[in-house]
Amino acid sequence: MNAAALFKKDTALFREKWIGYVHRLQDTICAALENADSKSTFRSDNWERSGGKGGGGKTRVLENGNVFEKAGVNTSVVYGHVSDTMRKQLEIDGYTWFACGLSLVIHPLNPNVPTVHANWRFFEVYDEAGFVKDRWFAGGTDLTPYYLFEEDAMHFHMTLKTVLDSFDGALYPLYKKNCDEYFANTHRNRETRGIGGIFYDHLRPEDEVGAERLLEFQQRNGDAFLLAYLPIVNKRKDMLYGEREIFWQEIRRGRYVEFNLIHDRGTLFGLKTRGRTESILMSLPPRARWVYDYLPEPGTKEDELLQVCLKPREWANENLKN
Repeated sequence: MNAAALFKKDTALFREKWIGYVHRLQDTICAALENADSKSTFRSDNWERSGGKGGGGKTRVLENGNVFEKAGVNTSVVYGHVSDTMRKQLEIDGYTWFACGLSLVIHPLNPNVPTVHANWRFFEVYDEAGFVKDRWFAGGTDLTPYYLFEEDAMHFHMTLKTVLDSFDGALYPLYKKNCDEYFANTHRNRETRGIGGIFYDHLRPEDEVGAERLLEFQQRNGDAFLLAYLPIVNKRKDMLYGEREIFWQEIRRGRYVEFNLIHDRGTLFGLKTRGRTESILMSLPPRARWVYDYLPEPGTKEDELLQVCLKPREWANENLKN
């Protein structure tokens, strides 16, 4: 028997803890981004699932700001019966399911400021009697710069590593490797879409004590996001740039689009199961470019970034050496 099957039938209080945290985190992140941008504010769009499906969410989008060209911070609390598509795509064995999470993508205006993605989610699967058959946490965050600033990459990775090390020193190397392997365009010789971060999935608790520990783990990772990203934004947002930098930004954004539409499991599952299209495609940048067989000149700043994407580096270890 799966260990999760030993959980009590009613997990409502545990779910409410996570739901409450997700909504507070959305408010905190949106307020911080509005403060950093100082011009645009988030538009909120509350939605419900159609066709008799349960739950809904809140999509919050900021556009055409001083700092952020497009930023989306979405939450969802959804549930329903396990469909044949879910059994096939997610390999879920159960009768009903519940999911709650936060997902964000931020596309800055200045090419010296990196794009960032993050999500933190919780999933439960139940049998016909309503008992929990399986439950897990998943999530992570990754950074997609257009120009490489090594100190920024070190700061981002060390902030994430510090949180993971407080739980288990073996986690960061594992989740960093997961991220490098997952966020890669395999059709382009495994070119990563950025300098990575951490990525984890199917973190299953063995009992209620373990569930509380994983809840704390997930909250600590969510709380670390602004600490990892905003200092980079504030350092780079006023740097000068021109047409050359915009051109390269659009090339790299094209790679971002390729990954999200070809490889990203969440995007593909949402589209195939007729999820809310506007929220699913919120992750795409407002501008992107594809130039036939384009490669930057060797030795340029653009080529420096590309070489890192072709061969990921151990940023936290480099930071420890300096």
